Amino acid sequence: MKPIQCGCGYKNPYGTEICCACGHVLGGNGGKVDMRYEGSARRSQTYKRTLIDKLWNFFSSVKVGVGFIVLVLVASIIGTILPQVPTIQTALPLGEYYKQNYGWFGAVYHTLGFSNLYHSFWYLFSIICLSISLLIASIDRFFPLYRSLKYQRVIKHPSFFKNQHVFFQLASINEQELEWKLQSLRYRVKKEKENVLAEKGRFSRWGPYVNHLGLIIFLIGVIARFLPGMYVNEVVWIRDGETKRLPGTNGEYYLKNNQFIVEVYDKTKEGKVFEDALKKREIIAKTFQTKATLFQTDQHAILGEKPILQEVKKADIEVNKPLKYDGYALYQGDYKLNELSKLEYKITETATNKEFGSIKINLADPQKSYTLHAGLQVEIEEYYPDVAFDKLGKPRTVSKIPNNPAFVFRIHSADKKVSEVSFATVNQTVNSFKNHQFTVKLENIKTKNVTALTVKKDPLLPILFIGGIIFMLGVIQGSYWNHRRVWIKKVGDQKIWIAAHTNKNWHGLKRDIEQVFGIIEKISLEKPAYKHSGTRGEE
Repeated sequence: MKPIQCGCGYKNPYGTEICCACGHVLGGNGGKVDMRYEGSARRSQTYKRTLIDKLWNFFSSVKVGVGFIVLVLVASIIGTILPQVPTIQTALPLGEYYKQNYGWFGAVYHTLGFSNLYHSFWYLFSIICLSISLLIASIDRFFPLYRSLKYQRVIKHPSFFKNQHVFFQLASINEQELEWKLQSLRYRVKKEKENVLAEKGRFSRWGPYVNHLGLIIFLIGVIARFLPGMYVNEVVWIRDGETKRLPGTNGEYYLKNNQFIVEVYDKTKEGKVFEDALKKREIIAKTFQTKATLFQTDQHAILGEKPILQEVKKADIEVNKPLKYDGYALYQGDYKLNELSKLEYKITETATNKEFGSIKINLADPQKSYTLHAGLQVEIEEYYPDVAFDKLGKPRTVSKIPNNPAFVFRIHSADKKVSEVSFATVNQTVNSFKNHQFTVKLENIKTKNVTALTVKKDPLLPILFIGGIIFMLGVIQGSYWNHRRVWIKKVGDQKIWIAAHTNKNWHGLKRDIEQVFGIIEKISLEKPAYKHSGTRGEE
């Protein structure tokens, strides 16, 4: 790890390939030096002893960074195959839900954790590792590049010339004409004694670092979304007339659905414009909106108390016309028409058809017991909002939504001598005894429309935009410009050495040299000109 002393007397840091003072190639003249950092030492290629060195070298590797990028991209794509857990409304265990709706693939998808991918620890860990890799890789390369470009010397050692891809010599040269030609091609010319350095496009070398900066800012915005309250994207279903707490607002906001309105296309009025679509579907929504009222409540209220709601805003929520307040936005998403809301069952005596009255069941919050005429009591022992039967014929519910409600009623006579059980659905009623004394019959059905609203909050969106813009500027900066340099050195009385280098677009550099120095065929060469990547150029 000792400094490397050049023949000129300058002590260079360990790992340096080109002397920072005279430009002498410290490793000898045998091979081409790495011109990306002018031979400056990089930490990852110099220090390899301690654990910190090994971690630094691991994260500074380009292959490791690309690996993290591929991992995050593939995981993000997989997360879009099936719906994520936050968007699912179901009373079933999630494993059973994915298996029922998507088969074996859904079961495996949920088991592997892809069903809640974007909130998982390992996904967050992958993004953090990618950010660390980008940061360390940038730091590891930034400072050597900064030093090499800021302290460029005009005078270079002969070994530096001979190790360049483009190197040739001339017998004589008109210095004033040469300087004018280089400046006409937008080169900045520096002179020291009888040596010249012409340079242009240096700023393009910072393109990848601007690119990395934008990507790091973007990833910081993504990581910050995992913090509580920094990102909300939830779906809430609200029935007509219902007031519901908005998810993701920490219980601070409630919303009342005053009325959901939907307008559909009419076959007789719309003409042939939607004729084909109306043949496939009987109902196609033209417009739909939710007349809503937003309430705010005191977050310091005692737990268990009914919240005191204060109206803060009224709005008609339509597609692309959200309700916005305090950083939150409520977007009109989906809807459901004529969802079952209330069922009315009439209880009669089987033999005489005597009526004992009826029970009105609110499917959103059914009572446990009802008392009718003559002291008759009806208890709801089981409630299945969306009933289905397993292989053994036992009932169970597949969701909390009352798509196909069913009840297990227990009916007691006033003297408690008679107790019967009835299983009632919307379509039929099954009694536990053949000679049953009481009959349960569906009398009336009431429905309500249901609106689905998406609650969104994303204060980090400007950070994501800024990161994306900086990223694209770095891409443009590094893609459409290139760093070109030409060194000229007088050797003896009649020899002029010329070397040139560019970080890319060697054909563009060749055109510049031909415009300045003339046709290559007229030049007496000491070695092949424009030798790049082992290909022999014109001589």
